[in-house]
Amino acid sequence: MSNRLNRPSHPLVAFALLAALLLGDALASRARGCFAVIVGRNASADGSVLVGHNEQNGGLRILNFRRVPGQSFPPDAVVRLRRGGELPQIGRAWSFLWSEIPGQEFSDAYLNEHGVAIVSDACPTREDDYDTLVARGEICHGGIGYMLRRLVAQRARTARDGVELAGRLIERLGYVDSGRTYVIADPHEAWLLAVVRGRHWVARRVPDDAVVLLPNVHIIGAVDLSDTKNYLASPGLIDYAVARGWYDPDAGKPFSFRKAYNRNPADPPDPRRWHARQLIGGNGEAWPPKSPPPPGIRPSEKMTVATVARILRDTTGEGRTISTPVTQEGAVFQLRTGMPAEIGCIYWRTTAEPSTSVLLPWYLGITATPPSFYRPLDLPTHLSLEHHFNPPPRTFEPTPRSAWWTFKTLQDRVREDFSQRSKVARTRWDAFERDTFARQAKIEKEALALWQTNRTAARAFLTQCSSQFAAKAIREAEKLTVRFSDPGRLRN
Repeated sequence: MSNRLNRPSHPLVAFALLAALLLGDALASRARGCFAVIVGRNASADGSVLVGHNEQNGGLRILNFRRVPGQSFPPDAVVRLRRGGELPQIGRAWSFLWSEIPGQEFSDAYLNEHGVAIVSDACPTREDDYDTLVARGEICHGGIGYMLRRLVAQRARTARDGVELAGRLIERLGYVDSGRTYVIADPHEAWLLAVVRGRHWVARRVPDDAVVLLPNVHIIGAVDLSDTKNYLASPGLIDYAVARGWYDPDAGKPFSFRKAYNRNPADPPDPRRWHARQLIGGNGEAWPPKSPPPPGIRPSEKMTVATVARILRDTTGEGRTISTPVTQEGAVFQLRTGMPAEIGCIYWRTTAEPSTSVLLPWYLGITATPPSFYRPLDLPTHLSLEHHFNPPPRTFEPTPRSAWWTFKTLQDRVREDFSQRSKVARTRWDAFERDTFARQAKIEKEALALWQTNRTAARAFLTQCSSQFAAKAIREAEKLTVRFSDPGRLRN
């Protein structure tokens, strides 16, 4: 990739770039955040669990994407937490694919070697602030935040394992963020884990035949804590809501986590969630609905990676847009049984906003991602809290040969004239993705044959395939950027 496409060539250009980034930060502070689409295995076309997720953060951001191999630790090793706490380390930590947004506490995504994926959406609650909960003893040793999802990635064999592990950590230390819903999934099932600042949480299993749409409000309503197959919760979840005056058991209505804990007690419907339901179910329900819908919806057609991606790319919502310029990654985790996880689990992802970018398949069995997808750095330093929260100078400056800046630059050019340029970009990327999907079965057939006799060769083959798709996409993105930089080319 040439410097011309990635580095400001003049001080005034650099100043304009900084001004645009600051303006984007201001606008993003008023924008909605992440969005997720979770598909049960019986609601998907191929029997896979699908998790779609847009990661959205304002301000100047970059994204690193790399594979982290499994690690072994001595008996006395500890896990350091951001605010001073420590936990015992385990002897063996699983490998994982890691999407990192430096400086952000709640934005990383993971897919571990057992096919356990974890992402999250901010869902603010009306719980007290951090200092108040520390004083009450509901947050101790600084609490837990950033490391929660990495510990799930390093230690969980299944989605339920991940939920139970996260729950124990929250009860032990207390959660530091206002509120959040984690999506934890594996090839068999997916769970929503709704967390409140402090020690309270509830989890609901996603129905196998349903699609769940998760915006930035808690959506788990009525809970049946006697049904431990489908619900899990912290001790005293309901009693605490009663004590705070958030739920009145004498009012004759069942307990609803959503109504009790959401920041807005009026419990209004969410417009993005309503819009996505129309895209999936086509039921024509008018806006605004009389009340928030139940968590799950039965799709009119079985869901695929492509149909989930179309939702994540949607920009036609007239105030209910799902894909926005502050999206750093659009991801679809395709989690399948019936084959080794290394082949059956794929982290499909776009670099930068999904409406202007292309889905690339990263098989769980790859041994590495190309160097262009992350800042070159030794792994212990990259995994450290110090580096993540205190990135070195120039971390956020455009750099040559960077996949992030290639696709981010393309996004910026498309957004200069979105109505016209997005059509050109999507025509190219849709054709690219159709070709990728068409080649998927052949790639997996060859990988499975290799897996029977030589797993090292199978991993090398998957790594080569994923890297070739990525290299081709980078070349196409550079060509589109050049085309959009010269308006005359659009007429040819």
